[in-house]
Amino acid sequence: MNALALLKRLGLTRTVLAAFLLGLWVLSATASSLDMTILISDCLVRTGMNGILVLALVPAVRAGVGLNFGLPLGMVCGLIGMVTVMDLAGRTMPLELGQAYGMGLQFGLLVSAMVLGALLGMIAGWLYSRLLEAVKGQEMMVGIYVGFGSVAGASILWLLFPAKNPELIWPLGGVGLRNTLVLDGYFQHLLDRFGSFTFGNGFFPTGVLVLWVLACAVLWLFFRTRIGAALAAAGANPRFAAASGIDVRSMRSLGVVLSTALAAIGIVVFSQSYGFVQLYKAPLLMAFPTVAALLIGGASVRNAKISHVLIGTFLFQSVLTTSLPLVNDLIAQHGGAKALANVPEIARLIISNGIILYALTRKES
Repeated sequence: MNALALLKRLGLTRTVLAAFLLGLWVLSATASSLDMTILISDCLVRTGMNGILVLALVPAVRAGVGLNFGLPLGMVCGLIGMVTVMDLAGRTMPLELGQAYGMGLQFGLLVSAMVLGALLGMIAGWLYSRLLEAVKGQEMMVGIYVGFGSVAGASILWLLFPAKNPELIWPLGGVGLRNTLVLDGYFQHLLDRFGSFTFGNGFFPTGVLVLWVLACAVLWLFFRTRIGAALAAAGANPRFAAASGIDVRSMRSLGVVLSTALAAIGIVVFSQSYGFVQLYKAPLLMAFPTVAALLIGGASVRNAKISHVLIGTFLFQSVLTTSLPLVNDLIAQHGGAKALANVPEIARLIISNGIILYALTRKES
């Protein structure tokens, strides 16, 4: 009975996915040439680097806005914060000098990028919330347009950005930012390395996981304050909340602002783990796997909890991190054709978009 109760509490989707992940790990250990310690280390890194992006969805869902497909708007703000900090650092000090100061200066640059990105995200989020109020009931569809539009607008910005740091701009002409900016010498893998320890050939990325858990704890505590409870009440039952004296419109706006600001911080954390800042079209589709991870954790269009973020991010990222190299390895072992090289990317798209389609069409219990 206890096992059945636990199975019911976990839900069919999470149970099946957890069993699938366990099966992938067993297959990787027994039938592939992959190093399990490196594989588990990669799962943990991918979980930490994507965790705050998934967490950014929670305030919008709790405020009654639904799944925030407009997350790329916040990501663009975070990218602006990183590019600005990197440009100023490159103007004021040589890269070698920055490396000499070590981790202290790198943390300063990282925090500066987060703060600047979050501030821009709050402004952009407030404007975004005004738009969502005008199209009430169509928030998710409009969010997709906002996300795509913000990436397109940012692509123009990157071409006109007045950067002077030669590491950021195109070498010929000296106008416009490059597609990919290297974070080496700034804050590349800073959180991953902070407090880390090795096991086998892999390592435990303590810093990035601790930051993610702390961010989850702060948001969990926020929803236990008066304003956090008011935000949740406004999203759960707007009429009752309005009758209780809660300004529903302000609470919805607050949820969107928090979501956009967290997305800006999340892309900074993502980039430092990735080791590069990717501009132009890079953030275009990043909201979809983020939404899929939250839905895997047990969230719905109307309800999202911190536990959904923790479970969903780990399961989704671990399945992708394990399955894609495993497929590549098995194909290579059996002399697979080069035409199958795109199988992992196709599998990633099928998994993430299939989860979203399933979650949005199922009946909520």
